[in-house]
Amino acid sequence: MLTISLTHYVILSALLFSIGLFGVLTKRNAVAVLICIEIMLNAVNINLVAFSKYITPTDFVGQIFSIFVITVAAAEVGIGLAIIIAIYRNKLSVNLDDFDWLKW
Repeated sequence: MLTISLTHYVILSALLFSIGLFGVLTKRNAVAVLICIEIMLNAVNINLVAFSKYITPTDFVGQIFSIFVITVAAAEVGIGLAIIIAIYRNKLSVNLDDFDWLKW
């Protein structure tokens, strides 16, 4: 019987985090960057639940932290999409290279 160990979860999480980080660093579309940030947060959630399961299997600390992270991520997506929509209405673009308001 195949058992899934902590290493499998850590590898999956590292892979998801790497994919998200690669997307954040290479994508120019603001919505794609937001989605990649969500992928990175989900990788953190997998780690939280996996370590919680293997370190303290009777407690639900990792699951509670993961629900907190999901809640914060949902709020972040709502605010982020609202900002992107507001910027799109003004600039008619979601390309991050077009946003240079904070550059000197």
